Amino acid sequence: MVNLARLIQSDRRTEPITIAATIDTALCIGAGGSSGSLADKPIVRDAMGRFVIPASQIKGRLRHECEKLGRALEWDVCGSPIAQNMCPQRASSPGQSGNYCKICQIFGNPRFPSHVLFDDLICKQDTASLPEFTRPGVTISRKLRTAKDQKLFYLETTPPASELKFEGNINFIPDRPGYAKPLIFAALKHINALGGSKSAGLGWLSWDLSAFQITEADIQELQATEGSSNAAG
Repeated sequence: MVNLARLIQSDRRTEPITIAATIDTALCIGAGGSSGSLADKPIVRDAMGRFVIPASQIKGRLRHECEKLGRALEWDVCGSPIAQNMCPQRASSPGQSGNYCKICQIFGNPRFPSHVLFDDLICKQDTASLPEFTRPGVTISRKLRTAKDQKLFYLETTPPASELKFEGNINFIPDRPGYAKPLIFAALKHINALGGSKSAGLGWLSWDLSAFQITEADIQELQATEGSSNAAG
């Protein structure tokens, strides 16, 4: 598994913070191209066969939650994930090619590098003895409000009530905005489930964020941004 922190140049060392998620129900994060399962959507595994929550899903969910918090703080947040609506080419900032909203200053965009990098969350517990667990589903026609014909499918999930623990790092680059760490910490608190079929009770989790050390200075950095300009220097 690629460790992004090790790929950073020596002059841009990261500050890794370990986060852990304990899955309280079954988890369904599938990959259509996976093999070794009879399910239509097998669960994601790494090369060693361990269950994985992809870094892309963690980053995407965190960005979404940070955008919601930013709007609550009255920040001018761009319209991700559509590239044309993101900084700096969005209509609300014509001609200001050097300006990026506070969320893009953390997570980046197609023209601006991210100041925080994510590792996959990996289940390091021994899961070899766990049975394969599949869950049936059916495609619903929103127009007819009935099940579609011949649309039965099976999802592979982690075993229910197994309380599997997934761990990985969030890697903060030193020149990140000062409000990045407290904002991401708050956003993690807003994520109660990951993966698919959350409305059916899958993917609900509990976080262990004890490695996050949020100082009074961090909180003041976040409070100082409320109602301030979004532009990067």
